[in-house]
Amino acid sequence: MVPLTDAPRQPRGRGPQQDRSRATRQRLLEAAVACLAELGWGGSTVSVVAERAGVSRGAAQHHFPTREDLFTAAVEHVAAERSAALRALLPAGAADLVRGDGGDPVRAEGAEPVRTVAVVRGVVDLYTGPLFRAALQLWVAAANEEQLRPRVAALEARVGREAHRMTVALLGADESVPGVRETVQGFLDMARGLGLATLLTDDSARRDRVVAQWSHLLTTALSHAGGH
Repeated sequence: MVPLTDAPRQPRGRGPQQDRSRATRQRLLEAAVACLAELGWGGSTVSVVAERAGVSRGAAQHHFPTREDLFTAAVEHVAAERSAALRALLPAGAADLVRGDGGDPVRAEGAEPVRTVAVVRGVVDLYTGPLFRAALQLWVAAANEEQLRPRVAALEARVGREAHRMTVALLGADESVPGVRETVQGFLDMARGLGLATLLTDDSARRDRVVAQWSHLLTTALSHAGGH
């Protein structure tokens, strides 16, 4: 007889099985994002994604019964990853803020404050990286897929708002000052444009010059704002 003090036994293997299921789902989502970034919407079939993830088509369809289900989930995954990447810039930016004895940011090579350069570079790298390329493919797909369009539009609006908020926080900008909000948004629009340009050519040399110029523009705009 089992003692009354014994707790009910849990089904064996349930935890590891759930872990494996989550891991499979994660691999499929990451593979879907990678395929979108590299092959575009037309080349990103369920079979291609399953092969890249190292699972069978049947396993893929167990998690995502249709292609629409798979790439709708990929939309959400891309949005979450981009938001996480933006949030990760905040401690990195804070770490790059080197202060002198008087509390002023140390300027890199006598030019712009180290933090401003780090923020501009970090945001531009995000908008020219694989997550943004995958997002662009989702935009193209959403333009032709009625089922995807509302979800993509809503998620992009959310990511756009977060990008703006995080950039303001990273730069320490005061949006109550006239023109500051528009300057920050102009920078984000520029970064998005660089992401579009990167789809066609390796524009790294020109991008470095643009990063330097925008670091200067933001430094000037924010220092003037601080004087009001």
